[in-house]
Amino acid sequence: MPLLFLLLFPLLFSASPSLSAPFELPDFREAPAFRNGPDCSPDDKIHIAMTLDATYLRGSLAGVFSVLRHASCPESINFHFVATSSPRRIQHLRRAVLSAFPSLAFSIYRFDATLVRGKISQSVRRALDQPLNYARIYLSNLLPPTVQRVLYLDSDLILVDDVAVLWSTPLGPNHVLAAPEYCHANFTSYFTSTFWDHPTYPSVFTDRSRQPCYFNTGVMVMDLEKWRDGDYTKRLETWMEIQKNEVRIYELGSLPPFLLVFAGEVKGVEHRWNQHGLGGDNKEGLCRDLHPGPVSLLHWSGKGKPWLRLDNSRACPLDALWAPYDLLSRNGPDLLADV
Repeated sequence: MPLLFLLLFPLLFSASPSLSAPFELPDFREAPAFRNGPDCSPDDKIHIAMTLDATYLRGSLAGVFSVLRHASCPESINFHFVATSSPRRIQHLRRAVLSAFPSLAFSIYRFDATLVRGKISQSVRRALDQPLNYARIYLSNLLPPTVQRVLYLDSDLILVDDVAVLWSTPLGPNHVLAAPEYCHANFTSYFTSTFWDHPTYPSVFTDRSRQPCYFNTGVMVMDLEKWRDGDYTKRLETWMEIQKNEVRIYELGSLPPFLLVFAGEVKGVEHRWNQHGLGGDNKEGLCRDLHPGPVSLLHWSGKGKPWLRLDNSRACPLDALWAPYDLLSRNGPDLLADV
C-alpha cells in the first residue's frame, strides 16, 4: 500500500469512554436537530470540508450550526473535518462534535503535518504558519475519490443563507475552483518587491484568462476531479518551496500560493458569500464594518475572533451576529432560541 495513502488515510474513531488523555476541551450544548424537507433528494449530497483543532473548535462548531440552521436540506450535508492532532486527541475532538450534533454525517481525516513543515515560511501572524492552515491544499489527497466536489470553509465564519446556493455554483469545464474575487484590492501588495523584480516569476500571470485578482481562500468551491487531474497540489507546493528555499516572494501564509496558481482563473462568486475581514487586520484585529451589499456569509478573517472578543468583554458590534451560534456550554440564558 503506498506510503502517502497510509499517511493520509481518514481516521474514523469510535467514542470510547475508557480513553483518557491530558487534553481538555470545553463542553458544548446539543444543537437543535434539523431535518430535510419533502423536496430534498437523498441523492443530492453537499460535501463541506473544514479544519478541526482545539484552538478553533468553538468556531468550527458555530460554523456547522449556522450551515445546518439555514440549509434547505440539512441532512444531505456531509462534513469532512481535517485535523493534525494525534489519534487520541482526534478521539476527543470527535466526541465534542457528537455532543453538539449527535446525528451529523461527518468524517475526520488526519493530516500529516510533516508534509508541509519543511515548506512553511514565517508570515505576518503565527496562526497563519500552522500546518493545518495548509491542509486545504491537500484535500484532493485526504478525501476519498468518490468526493468529486467540495466546499471548503474556514472555522471563523457563519452562514446566514442556504449553503445549497453556494454549492451549486457552476464551475464549467475550465474552472477548478470558485470564490468571491476582489479586483479593487492592490494585487501587487500580496507579493514582495523581490518577486516583482524577478526576471521570470511575474510572467506566471501573463497568460491568465482574466485579470488576476485577490480572492480569499476561506470560502472555495473546489472541483477535486480537475484538481487531481491537474496535480494542483504539486503546483502550489512548487511555489511554497521557492519561498522557503530560494527567495522570499510573499509574506502572508497559504494565500499567496493560491493566488500564484489560480488568480485570473477563478470562477467568480457574489461578494455576499464572503463578507470577510471582520476580524480586522493580521496585527491588531480591530473592529470593522460590513462591506456594502447583501450578506450570506460573515467571515472573521484577521486576528480578531468573535469568541475571544466576547469572552474578554471587548466585542465588536458585528460579533453579536456570531454569538447566537455559539454552542459553548455556560450558565445563563440559552441563545439558540434567538437564531
